[in-house]
Amino acid sequence: MPALFRILCRHTTSWPLLVGGTLALVGANQSARAQSSGDQPPAPQITHDHPAGTAAIPSAASDVDIQTGDPAWRQTLLGAAAGLRPWLARSGLSIGLIDSEELLANATGGTRRGVTEDGLTMLSVGLDTGAAFGWHGGTVNVSVLQIRGRSLSQDNLAGASNGIIDLASGNEAEPSTRLWEAWFDQANASGTLDLKIGQQSLDQEFLTGTYTALFVNAGAGWPAAPSADLYGGGPAYPLAVLGVRLRGTLGPLTGQIGVFDDNPSGGSFAADDQRRGAERSGTLFSVQTGALIIGELQYARPAGLAGTYRVGAMYDTGLFPDQRVDENGVLLADPASDGQPAQRHGNWEVYASFDQSVWQKDNRSLGLFLRMEGAPASRNLVSFSANLGLALAAPFAARPHDTFGIEYGIARISGDASAADAERRVIGGDAAYPIRSSENFVEATYQAQIRPWWSLQPDVQYVFTPGGGVPDPSSQNPSIRRIGNEAIFDLRAVVTF
Repeated sequence: MPALFRILCRHTTSWPLLVGGTLALVGANQSARAQSSGDQPPAPQITHDHPAGTAAIPSAASDVDIQTGDPAWRQTLLGAAAGLRPWLARSGLSIGLIDSEELLANATGGTRRGVTEDGLTMLSVGLDTGAAFGWHGGTVNVSVLQIRGRSLSQDNLAGASNGIIDLASGNEAEPSTRLWEAWFDQANASGTLDLKIGQQSLDQEFLTGTYTALFVNAGAGWPAAPSADLYGGGPAYPLAVLGVRLRGTLGPLTGQIGVFDDNPSGGSFAADDQRRGAERSGTLFSVQTGALIIGELQYARPAGLAGTYRVGAMYDTGLFPDQRVDENGVLLADPASDGQPAQRHGNWEVYASFDQSVWQKDNRSLGLFLRMEGAPASRNLVSFSANLGLALAAPFAARPHDTFGIEYGIARISGDASAADAERRVIGGDAAYPIRSSENFVEATYQAQIRPWWSLQPDVQYVFTPGGGVPDPSSQNPSIRRIGNEAIFDLRAVVTF
């Protein structure tokens, strides 16, 4: 695949020279061209960070664009795959294959400068039970990930030691070949109610956004608060867990609620390796730690400029480490402490978001988004996180399928975690120890749709006070020197077969 990536880039001469990059996953249901419908303007052309969790790829069985008949603009690179896809479709089967390569670099900050490369391949298989054997309304989906290479956030930005909260790329993960999702979904005859059961990744249906999917930084996908505060970062890419989700739609309202295992990696809260035991292959299927209960209500504007508004909440029944006090009631900063945090029962989070198109003319549109999450300070590293920004479809007349976006993100360190830092200064005698506050980043990105099956995306990020201002582990005196602000460069390319 690296050879294909180089060939594709060699024939593209209009891109600025950037160090870094990501070959991302295309959302399986993303249309290759914006289309308007009635009063609803087209949303910006957005290639999603991660696949939509279903193998079905509309019109993938065609060797030409279904609207124009142009073979150069068919939705997938292989089209009908020599007749294989339409032959399988007659039996209700669909196959999706998405391959990625990624280069990223940090020019400043972190624990060291450098460039990393990683790759990601997803194979998904879907089955329509109605077409297969007359069981109407049923869908089966199985997806497998093959992750390889190095992580810039872990190796260069000290992500392994909380040096950065929102990873530089949403695709970064531990190298492995693993099962991702495996579920069955049954809908009623009208399609207004459906029940899904099996191995699921929550970032495919909860805390999602119309415009946030454009961006590279991981916080635009699965937000900072649940990523920092839940076991294993929560049931989100590249981890999934057993659970059940019920969803219903009534006019412009959609409600969904689910109960899932809360610990995708199966270890303690402090030991959440993605390659722990059976979790290396994604086949842990654990239900032993606790339950994660999550519910969300969505409202989609039925007319006028398109907009979707979401509110939700989650509750975890597991045990969570206190940010200030040990198991004996002694402050963790106290030299007399045994260093083992007290365990608190239960944890919760609330969130809200909106995605709103504010301007549309012909095939051009501008969308704004805001997403916020809050959690209690006593048992969480991050008590508040948010993303806000804009996405502009067709920024240039000659590039009608491209999208430009700007984003700002914040992850605020909880008051109890900051207080523990201050107590380390006073009680622990480390007068110069940094007191963490918040991590902030800005990101500018441009997604160019070269073909419906291939996009390139230059991206620039700047991270202020990584980790909220954590000590630099590479410094000889880490209690004084913090990890420096990070300038990160990226070039993302996407190929859908």
